[in-house]
Amino acid sequence: MAWVYILECRDGSLYTGSTPDIERRIAEHRAGEGGGWTAKRLPVRLVFVEEMPTLEEAFLAERQIKGWRRAKKLALIRGDFRALRRLADTRQDHK
Repeated sequence: MAWVYILECRDGSLYTGSTPDIERRIAEHRAGEGGGWTAKRLPVRLVFVEEMPTLEEAFLAERQIKGWRRAKKLALIRGDFRALRRLADTRQDHK
């Protein structure tokens, strides 16, 4: 079991990651450990988390989400599946 997650940083940026231990990883981010991006943008707030069957699947979901535009990430965070479908046009995402 593993997790894919999104953090909102102090500057409003969104950080996407994956981990086998969500509680430990979020604590590390909040302590400024292990991630240069978030360490420079504290505090961070967990805004999305989804459990995945394996770490590989969580990592693949992380990579996919990282390629999305901000609007699509925000729709995921809100749980707005209608907007997600509308924004799913791959031409709008970065590869």
